[in-house]
Amino acid sequence: MKINIAIFYNFFFSVILFVLIILIILIPIPLYGWFFINLLGFIGLVLPLYSWSLEHKRFEEKYGKEKGEKITQIFGVISSIFFFTFWIGIWISPQPIFIIPIFQKIYLIIPIINLKIYLIHIIFSLPLIIIGSWIPFKALKSMSAKVAETHKPERIIDDGVYSYLRHPQYLGGILAHIGISILFSALYSFIITPLIILIIYIEIKKEEKELIKEFGGEYENYKKHVSMFIPFKKK
Repeated sequence: MKINIAIFYNFFFSVILFVLIILIILIPIPLYGWFFINLLGFIGLVLPLYSWSLEHKRFEEKYGKEKGEKITQIFGVISSIFFFTFWIGIWISPQPIFIIPIFQKIYLIIPIINLKIYLIHIIFSLPLIIIGSWIPFKALKSMSAKVAETHKPERIIDDGVYSYLRHPQYLGGILAHIGISILFSALYSFIITPLIILIIYIEIKKEEKELIKEFGGEYENYKKHVSMFIPFKKK
């Protein structure tokens, strides 16, 4: 089952992302329309699907354990695919650019999309992107890919990076978002960072509410000792 989910996830994510990139390149929409389409998809489609994927107890009580688990699993996979597709869409959509006002004459050009990447932006963004990628990678060593894609944990993960952060994937995502926005000089993407953080915070509160339903006092005790975003253990 784990292999099937991984194959399904990787295949459909690749196809949907490829189609989105082709559409953005071939079909220009005035007033930076592609940016707002991806932002609306990120908020209006991903948030409800993600919320339903967490409601294991509700769907299991309504449809039975086996069917309820399959329903939330499907919601989890689909919401994960669209989550990353629309987020990448936000980064790469045509939008106003900003340039850090030093070393402006040193840049690389990506053909086809004719994107300029300035050296100073690379210097500022790479540490954020590297750290933002490393934290979720370390988290996956404690959490299986199946749990990451379906949002169905079988236990409270409190080892590795999870002994210091309750939500390392989200922290990594926020850092990567800031870094990639700087790398691509994507002004709107950079400006909406507080909104991205708010959306992620809403998801976290929903996730933790459902985890308390499933694991009760065990998860509440974990919350007391491990920080949400700042990597340190509470006394």
